[in-house]
Amino acid sequence: MHKPELLIPASSLEVLKTAVLFGADAVYIGGEAFGLRAKAKNFSSEEMKQGIEFAHEHGVRVHVTANILAHNDDLEGAAEYFRELKELKPDALIIADPGMFTLAREICPEIDIHISTQANNTNYMTYLFWHQMGAKRVVSARELSLKEIKEIRSRIPDEMEIESFIHGAMCISYSGRCLLSSYFTGRDANQGACTHPCRWKYAVVEEKRPGEYLPVYENERGTYIFNSKDLCMIEHIPEMIDAGIDSFKIEGRMKTALYVATVARTYRKAIDDYLESEEKYRANMEWYKAEIAKCTYRQFTTGFYFGKPDENTQIYDSNTYINEYIYLGIVEEVTVEGLARIEQKNKFCVGDRIEIMKPDGRNVETKVLSMTTKEGEKVLSAPHPQQILYLELESRPDQYDLLRVKKEIGE
Repeated sequence: MHKPELLIPASSLEVLKTAVLFGADAVYIGGEAFGLRAKAKNFSSEEMKQGIEFAHEHGVRVHVTANILAHNDDLEGAAEYFRELKELKPDALIIADPGMFTLAREICPEIDIHISTQANNTNYMTYLFWHQMGAKRVVSARELSLKEIKEIRSRIPDEMEIESFIHGAMCISYSGRCLLSSYFTGRDANQGACTHPCRWKYAVVEEKRPGEYLPVYENERGTYIFNSKDLCMIEHIPEMIDAGIDSFKIEGRMKTALYVATVARTYRKAIDDYLESEEKYRANMEWYKAEIAKCTYRQFTTGFYFGKPDENTQIYDSNTYINEYIYLGIVEEVTVEGLARIEQKNKFCVGDRIEIMKPDGRNVETKVLSMTTKEGEKVLSAPHPQQILYLELESRPDQYDLLRVKKEIGE
């Protein structure tokens, strides 16, 4: 039984380090241009250099997205970008556009190329085409079932890799190629600027009655007609491995460090448990499900993996995430006095009981005994985001631990 790669998204250097320490085999990141998450923080060249070095020191690979569908005006800048990446030495480039592929092959042939899901990779002939062109890996279209992926595996060379999504948000459009955002706002999803109009609430207007909005009903529950549930395959890792998938991809290059830590740690344990024994994997299933529910999500579905989705894969009455935990910050260092230095993300107070989330799977409940600003002032609460604080906790944390707190009912 082969061990699949666990591939985790990272929106920033802080999140990359979290992904690496909480269980990723590989991370995927974007530069400041040419990727499909223009609203993500993304990486400057210097941050990318630091991130690649940090990941490689820990035996983790780095894949860089360059998966826009390029226009003429993009190509000169893309060529320069590939020359920069040649010096930074990531492990792979994620590309959708044949023109971008050609540039990358010419400029940095030593870097592996992975074909993005945006390229509509729905059959084994497409995989064979990209293999002949020199691609190392193809990311399967989300519209494929596990049965179809298994057939692709049987018809492509052993050395060619299949990457498939295992967790995260689902796009309403075919292979993520959407025109709604461009039409409504002038921001092109295929150029990385999606405004997520699939999450909006819609009504119907009849042609001869402009301004008269007729509500759209789905079983009288609501009007979010494009709002898909999130993919979650934590209960189906055996089937994913059996299909011959080489890399399990988590969606979420816009997500927080808390989300990344939660999904990385949970899927890391689930994969390792299953490879040790199916009995151990089944025995720990309730822990996986409880942990995965601690990050933001929109209810869960298995997507297309077991057949075409039906009406139960949509959420009709709301477009909001379920979010049970509040992210407080990452322990950037622990002083000789045992104080945890954090950049605070959300408000909390002295006396609060919070949770230390550790990479090894432990969650340690602790109490905030005191907090001090970097100027040395003792304070009772932390109301200002990004404030640097030194915390005295009941239980001493370690560097890179995450701090979180369970939301109160009604928050």
